[in-house]
Amino acid sequence: MQNKWKLATQTIHAGHQKNSEGALVSPLCQSATFVFDNAEQGGARFSGDEKGYVYTRLGNPTTAELERKMAVLEGSEDAVAMASGMAAVSSALLANLKQGDHLVASKAVYGCTFSLMTGQLAKFGIQVTLVDFNDHHAICAAIKPETKVLFCETPVNPHLDVFDLSAIADIAKRYSLISIVDNTFMTPLLQRPISHGIDIVVHSATKYLNGHGDVIAGVVCASKAQMEVIKYEILKDFGGVISPHDAWLILRGLKTLDVRLERHCDNAEKVAQFLDMHPLVSKVYYPGLDYHDGHGLVGTQMKRAGGVIAFELNASLEQAILFVNRLSLIAIAVSLGDAETLIQHPASMTHSPYSLDERAEAGISDSLLRISVGLESVEDIIEDLNQALASIDYYRTELIAEIEHTIE
Repeated sequence: MQNKWKLATQTIHAGHQKNSEGALVSPLCQSATFVFDNAEQGGARFSGDEKGYVYTRLGNPTTAELERKMAVLEGSEDAVAMASGMAAVSSALLANLKQGDHLVASKAVYGCTFSLMTGQLAKFGIQVTLVDFNDHHAICAAIKPETKVLFCETPVNPHLDVFDLSAIADIAKRYSLISIVDNTFMTPLLQRPISHGIDIVVHSATKYLNGHGDVIAGVVCASKAQMEVIKYEILKDFGGVISPHDAWLILRGLKTLDVRLERHCDNAEKVAQFLDMHPLVSKVYYPGLDYHDGHGLVGTQMKRAGGVIAFELNASLEQAILFVNRLSLIAIAVSLGDAETLIQHPASMTHSPYSLDERAEAGISDSLLRISVGLESVEDIIEDLNQALASIDYYRTELIAEIEHTIE
């Protein structure tokens, strides 16, 4: 029966197992280690001959429930929860790359993912080529005999490019590659990459999955074979282990994911329309707008366009900073998927690991801003944006007046 439940129902019920006390809410197993009945049992669990918990770095009942739930939601055989989104990204890559291998990735990704790929992986002798994943010929042209993995985000952080997952999966299968997709912006309720043929899905669970801005965590979803390597080789030895309390908080947050996403998407659509019509906004990047290049994938690959918007101001960097500083309701902070609406300046914040030339190549300008639209009344969000945009007009008027006075 559970397999027939809708995803909204699964966010609440999937993975939950009845406990001996009959508690409705899953117990938090805040324990580092587990006691064996005898020495023989301890040896059997370490060898894998007997199932059971040994040490929380190798597994924990609370974490296991989160992993079962995420596997159901993403439609994967298994899942592994980790201490951060970057632990998830790095584990998925390290499980499938070794010295001498080659990775092809989209040229715009989260700043720390970019830093990992272009900086840290080079220390292990792993080559990386960055290309536009909307250009399928460019992807194929970048593939070498040593290539092992294709990696992308969709929508892309920060400018919301959308990639065709079925096409990327087809390329990966044609060349016998592993495909990895960061699904953080969408969550499995809006997009399920595995159903389009993608091999591995990663999440920063810090964002929408938790939804309350009080947890740092990540999740990887894939086949049991992939999860065995990631959990018992990469995670065990590198140690990016999620705490049981954080896993418990994400389980709690997931129960409201469906209703939160509906509000995030509703609000984002209205905010995007407001920004699109404002004369001081030169461009809005949001798949929900009908002129966006990826709009055709909304309603097919993506259930809705999500809650994140990027936009360019028709203003100088100084004026853009003035605009951000004049916001009162909207918080200046990185991250996304929280109840609060957040704004950040990618070039100087999340994507600061990029050089000036790399930012230009990735399409990240100095006037680009990214908003994670929250759960507040959308009228209040728009009013805050409107009054801050008015400050740019005021600034320009004052500057013109000052120039004219100087000339006189």
